[in-house]
Amino acid sequence: MSGIRTALLSIPLALGLLSTAATSSGATDSAAPHASRPDAPLTCRGEGVDPDALVRHRTDVVIAAPLRTVWKIQTDVERWPSWQTPLESVQRLDHGPLRKGSAFRWTMPVPPNPSTPATSLEITSTVRQIEREACIRWTGPAIGEGLRIDGVHVWTFTKVRGGVLVRTEETHTGAEVEANVPVATQLLREGLETWLRDLKSEAETQARGGSR
Repeated sequence: MSGIRTALLSIPLALGLLSTAATSSGATDSAAPHASRPDAPLTCRGEGVDPDALVRHRTDVVIAAPLRTVWKIQTDVERWPSWQTPLESVQRLDHGPLRKGSAFRWTMPVPPNPSTPATSLEITSTVRQIEREACIRWTGPAIGEGLRIDGVHVWTFTKVRGGVLVRTEETHTGAEVEANVPVATQLLREGLETWLRDLKSEAETQARGGSR
């Protein structure tokens, strides 16, 4: 993820995004994320993304690694920069295992573009729902000079043949993204798919006994 693509795409708006049951089309092994499908919204403990948001995307991937490995990588937020290189920093605002009410602040650079100047995007995410090794949903604003995005992000994790099906769905709201919904949706799609590819690469490397 780099620049505005990374910023809009991986922001925890929808960055929750998932339901716990695997679909038949998503349960097959795949080296790359699948495209968004018109399935029911992903949820965690009954809560999903913003139903009224104009900017949204859903995607999934199968990761050939143990569920506990995938879960630990995804929820150890302070180590995100070690496998998501565009991130500048991540700071936990509480301590201990990630749980309901946990919050973290992360930053990434955003280059200049026709709508906004170059800025550093600061994202503050709060976990709203979580079920260990099953799902997580967080919300929060991403703020930079001339830019504010409010997002809801859902993730679900399901054991399947060959590994773990990771599904994610995210929504974005805000004047800047709603000014050009097709472009904002494309950026969100690219961001989520990049996140899944990075997560898959890191988890499968660790499962093979490698390190980064």
